Amino acid sequence: MNSERIKALAKEISEKDVVLDVGCDHGYLSIYLKQNNLCKEVYASDISENALNYARNNFKKYNLDIKNYVSDGFENIPVSFDTAVIAGMGTSTILKIISHEKTPNKLVLASNNEYYRLRKTLNKMGYKIVDEKAIYENNHYYIILLCIKSKQKLSWKELKFGISNDDEYYTYLLNKNIEIIKKVPF
Repeated sequence: MNSERIKALAKEISEKDVVLDVGCDHGYLSIYLKQNNLCKEVYASDISENALNYARNNFKKYNLDIKNYVSDGFENIPVSFDTAVIAGMGTSTILKIISHEKTPNKLVLASNNEYYRLRKTLNKMGYKIVDEKAIYENNHYYIILLCIKSKQKLSWKELKFGISNDDEYYTYLLNKNIEIIKKVPF
């Protein structure tokens, strides 16, 4: 679990947070948070028994008692939480999940696509992007957003390119857009 992405997600969590790791996959973030006492409590969920079994096996392997639930987003979660981590899924899925009435005030999000749409919709929903990180791992950039319920007005540039201030990431975006423009027939 020496993943920079897991560590970056965990850095957005505080010791007082009660965290729900939505779509926990193998449970690595939940394990990291619990092993390092980085939050008050962590719960894990995934969409099916089969998907959740990977995490359960890892919880046993590391001898950790992490309550876990089969859930589609925030459905069927019988415990209270004030922070949700939703990572490793698409923007459409994330937006579906956070449209639920149980959506907490603090969100840590890592979509794998449509960042502009995610930022724009969060802005409309009344979430402020407090922090944004671009993490490069496995030949891919992962964008991690820390959001809290609060008003914010982002410019078009901030919606499109984010607020990470990561020069390497912005250079990557520039080069990617130059390659796209070269392919446009004029």
